[in-house]
Amino acid sequence: MCAHVVVAEDDPKQADLVRLYLEREGHQVVVVHDGRAALREARLGPAQLLVLDVMMPVLDGLGVCRALRAESDLPVLMLTARTAEDDLLLGLDLGADDYLTKPYSPRELVARVRALLRRRAPAAPPRDTATPPGALSAGTLTVDPVRHEITAHGQPVNCTPAEFRLLEVLAAQPGRVFTRAQLLQHLHGIDRYTTARTVDTHVMNLRRKIEPHPQRPTVLLTVYGIGYKLAEVPRVAP
Repeated sequence: MCAHVVVAEDDPKQADLVRLYLEREGHQVVVVHDGRAALREARLGPAQLLVLDVMMPVLDGLGVCRALRAESDLPVLMLTARTAEDDLLLGLDLGADDYLTKPYSPRELVARVRALLRRRAPAAPPRDTATPPGALSAGTLTVDPVRHEITAHGQPVNCTPAEFRLLEVLAAQPGRVFTRAQLLQHLHGIDRYTTARTVDTHVMNLRRKIEPHPQRPTVLLTVYGIGYKLAEVPRVAP
């Protein structure tokens, strides 16, 4: 799957390395070195994905992500040297689809780009209305581990790897309450910096994607003082 990718990185050597690996994958790559240029390319060009460094001159990556999310759902892979939990949470809260912390493997970056593009590819027309073999269902939510696809209310849902894994675990046992600690165990190896707080952030982002009214969830429910569960049959919101 080849795409037009914008790389926003103020370190020329790092930017060239990312460009080289992405071009080997077959992508068309435009490199910019400050946040204002990144925002301009995302708005005016045929960009299909933005690889965005946080620490950039003129306008930092968080500012770019904040401005972009007000007007576009362009996939954003954020690169950051900040490993503090609050910084990572802020990037997710602002709408980044995925992130890598420096130093990172260029091969892992290419794999993350590939996964983001695959999740944003147009869904093929459904062959029938039946639940695919091996898929997990909870009310109006369907999680297909084989195809790595999620639908909610009949519409495809784009999720990060961590979000997909959370829904997969919850959908396997609708109605069962999972503690944050249990969910953390299932995310081991997917998100290196996941903590109880980042689980909460993933849940918040998922509700924006699968709930008709995210502030009044009927699908992904909080069990106060314990954790989260998927409703077996979603309730009708009042």
